[in-house]
Amino acid sequence: MSDTPVLPAVPQAQPASAPKIAFVSLGCPKALTDSELILTQLRAEGYETSKSYAGADLVIVNTCGFIDDAVKESLDTIGEALAENGKVVVTGCLGAKSGATGEGSNLVRDVHPSVLAVTGPHATQEVMDAVHQHVPKPHDPFIDLVPEARGVAGIKLTPKHYAYLKISEGCNHRCSFCIIPSMRGDLVSRPIGDVLSEARALFESGVKELLIVSQDTSAYGVDVKYRTGFWEGKPVKTRMYDLVAKLGELAKPYGAWVRLHYVYPYPHVDEILPLMADGLVLPYLDIPLQHAHPDVLKRMKRPASGEKHLERIQAWRAACPQLVVRSTFIAGFPGETEAEFQYLLDFMHEAQIDRAGCFAYSPVSGASANELPGALPDALREERRARFMAVAEAISVAKLQQRVGATMQVLIDSAPALGRKGAVGRSYADAPEIDGTVRLLPPTKASKQLRVGEFVRARIVSAQGHDLIGEAV
Repeated sequence: MSDTPVLPAVPQAQPASAPKIAFVSLGCPKALTDSELILTQLRAEGYETSKSYAGADLVIVNTCGFIDDAVKESLDTIGEALAENGKVVVTGCLGAKSGATGEGSNLVRDVHPSVLAVTGPHATQEVMDAVHQHVPKPHDPFIDLVPEARGVAGIKLTPKHYAYLKISEGCNHRCSFCIIPSMRGDLVSRPIGDVLSEARALFESGVKELLIVSQDTSAYGVDVKYRTGFWEGKPVKTRMYDLVAKLGELAKPYGAWVRLHYVYPYPHVDEILPLMADGLVLPYLDIPLQHAHPDVLKRMKRPASGEKHLERIQAWRAACPQLVVRSTFIAGFPGETEAEFQYLLDFMHEAQIDRAGCFAYSPVSGASANELPGALPDALREERRARFMAVAEAISVAKLQQRVGATMQVLIDSAPALGRKGAVGRSYADAPEIDGTVRLLPPTKASKQLRVGEFVRARIVSAQGHDLIGEAV
């Protein structure tokens, strides 16, 4: 019998389950990237995500406050989360809006006084501080590791094959209909080295389409006077052209797309067109024109003059004939005359904008446009919006008909049963969720497979509404 003493068994502590956070992200792609940063930090600290309010220890709602409908949706979502869970932290643009009593008050707290905390947009640390206060951070030195994510890019809420990359925050413009600068502040450009490192991580993780977003992509670097940054030990200017050129070079080995959004039509955008013509970035520009008549643009306090829009677009198409232009417009702005509105319709016919959306002007609380004389009746605003969209859709449909017979590269977004019943994808002319799609017919060969996130060549056989119908070749 051994003389070695037998030690009593020590009961092993059962690992506590990680606290769960439910997350709701509302609003634009720029808000989505804020959500991704918060979720990345949550997962890095050991929190788990919950698919339901009831199963969560706390709910975070990332809000939008741009227009009245978005405000209502955000407030309703907060109310629903409070009713089903009770512990709610609010962040995002609506969190920055003042309440009815003005300076110092808060709209969210006025409507929902029981929320735990309210922050404005791009406030990851403030959100985390609120989470730590109400749901203590789990800690285990052996498992506090980087979350499953896309390298330095963090967690993404988009499908694996495409991602939004935000290059700056805030805006220097003071458009009379917009309150975004009051919520997101002035322009702050991200260091170019950080942007390029994130882009590379995304391409390495399998992203096939990188969508560049900001409040004003053309102004990238203005706030830092286009200073020289560094990436991989080499100097590179914090400037739109240099950034886009580098992104195109990074994308090339992966066969990936780079798509530009929120591009104001400044003269230096002309420099980007040769990059598009050479295939380095997609020949696609999302340009928020808002109107065409110089007097309306002046009342809107837009940064570019309407007289140059048509001339610039025509020059861009001469430099890159395959260019697709998408834009948004406002109909029924205060003081808009029938002649000014007709000028906008004439511009649409001449400019042949490929993809266009239009809002009937709606007053936004806190916007200076509310004080402008000449407010139009709601019915007239809506009637003009409908007239605009009839013109815009006729142009778009005619342009789509011109694609019939062409062969296009298509990025597949959906392919049930490996595409045996067909698939849905997008061409270079289609940004996700805002433009049309390319619907692929079932392959004629049984061996042909279509997979989400892969490119396929497709022959366009017809057009239906805003979409194209194609056959994989």
